[in-house]
Amino acid sequence: MAPPGNDKNQLFLGLFIHSVKLGELQYLHDTAVCVDKSGKIIAVEKQCDQKKAEVTLYPKLGWKVDDVTVTIAKDGQFFFPGFIDTHIHAPQYPNVGIFGKSTLLDWLNTYTFPMEASLSSLPKARRVYTRCIQRTIAHGTTTAAYYATIHVPSTNLLADLCLSLGQRAFVGRVCMDNLGPKYYLDESPSKSLAATRATIDHIRSIDADFDLISPILTPRFAPSCSVDAMTQLGALHQETGLPIQTHIAENVDELKLVRDMFPDSKNYADVYDRFGLLGKRTILAHAIYLSEEEADLVAHRGSKVSHCPCSNSALTSGVAPVRWLLDKGIGVGLGTDVSGGYSPSVLDAARQAALVSNHLAMPPRTGKKQIDSSADTEANTSFKDDRELVRLSVEEALHLATRGGAEVVGLGEKIGGFEVGKEWDAQLIGLGLVPEEDDSTELKQDDQDQDQDTGNVDIFGWERWEDRVAKWVFNGDDRNVKKVWVRGRLVHERR
Repeated sequence: MAPPGNDKNQLFLGLFIHSVKLGELQYLHDTAVCVDKSGKIIAVEKQCDQKKAEVTLYPKLGWKVDDVTVTIAKDGQFFFPGFIDTHIHAPQYPNVGIFGKSTLLDWLNTYTFPMEASLSSLPKARRVYTRCIQRTIAHGTTTAAYYATIHVPSTNLLADLCLSLGQRAFVGRVCMDNLGPKYYLDESPSKSLAATRATIDHIRSIDADFDLISPILTPRFAPSCSVDAMTQLGALHQETGLPIQTHIAENVDELKLVRDMFPDSKNYADVYDRFGLLGKRTILAHAIYLSEEEADLVAHRGSKVSHCPCSNSALTSGVAPVRWLLDKGIGVGLGTDVSGGYSPSVLDAARQAALVSNHLAMPPRTGKKQIDSSADTEANTSFKDDRELVRLSVEEALHLATRGGAEVVGLGEKIGGFEVGKEWDAQLIGLGLVPEEDDSTELKQDDQDQDQDTGNVDIFGWERWEDRVAKWVFNGDDRNVKKVWVRGRLVHERR
């Protein structure tokens, strides 16, 4: 079963906004983007309307008017690249918002492992996975790096559903033969490897070239895998070149556990490196407590980091130093980390990333470098400037959510922006235009309907587009996502 294609070529008209580099959004007003039947962008023309496109672009492309579907962004709407969730646990979706009073390791045993184990039931798995995929797509997520469970049939089902519902996905069967409840462990390293190969074979059978769905090697985290299992996974990566996803340095107690279990390794990052699991195709979730030595090693190996600000806060894990990672040359994307994170929205993750970075910029309550607010000394001014550098702007957060995320999952050449040659993974965003007052004391019914459909973002018309985007980031939700395309295929439309 191959990924579905499109029956017609497509013309998109209006405002296109995308990140061209960290901290810089490009606004393409009155632009035409042409997408062929394979879902690839083949032309971008500025100052172009539908008539001009039909007269000038269609002949060059060999298109006929009857063979083109046209989508025009209305006033207050814009096209934006699809969001990329670089870290999400699909089987944990029913637990969003449930944390109890525990931190990471206790939370896993209390909530996570029982839920994941229960998805050996395929009817239950279908129900959970279908809603998870639908919900993330509705929030504009066109690509997701999914952790599944240890079960082969339900992992294969997740891959099938992603393909049929049209979401680009990396689907990983979770490997864990060492640490976890007895009812939820792989029986042995060899059986863990065989099960992983089975999911790889299944995904190859439904998408031979991994065009839309790709397998991804998924050791849950270092302590959950035996030395033999890690060794075999490293060999499998060497054999297949498949991407890898795992966790690193998320929690202080976790760090101690890793030190105790791997006394021969220099540090957490070195554990993965020893087994050949730290490379250019490795996605490391969290990375809150990396040392200088570890960060340098991650950068040297070309591994990437999935920043999960919502989960890090919800589980009281810590605050990831994203600017420091970026300055080290480490690629960073955003992850919702459902259900450690309570929201399946990458837009919410971008919002949280900006807010969490502000906490690093705030003066500490205690310590030798606490800022004295009563005196503006040169030293204090310098310290304030240093802390200001850690903050992430709206533009930077949106970069991590799109182009940065594309680099993290190894698809930087394919998705994340609107350049010619990239695939059309995009969303149409609509912001609520507040109607001008008239003599009536009540809103017209059309205005009331529009108000209910556009969510919390109120646009009055005088805002610059930069300000509109900021209002969307901090107030927006799935009600603003009007349409979503993956590889040119319309996979969601809000009615």
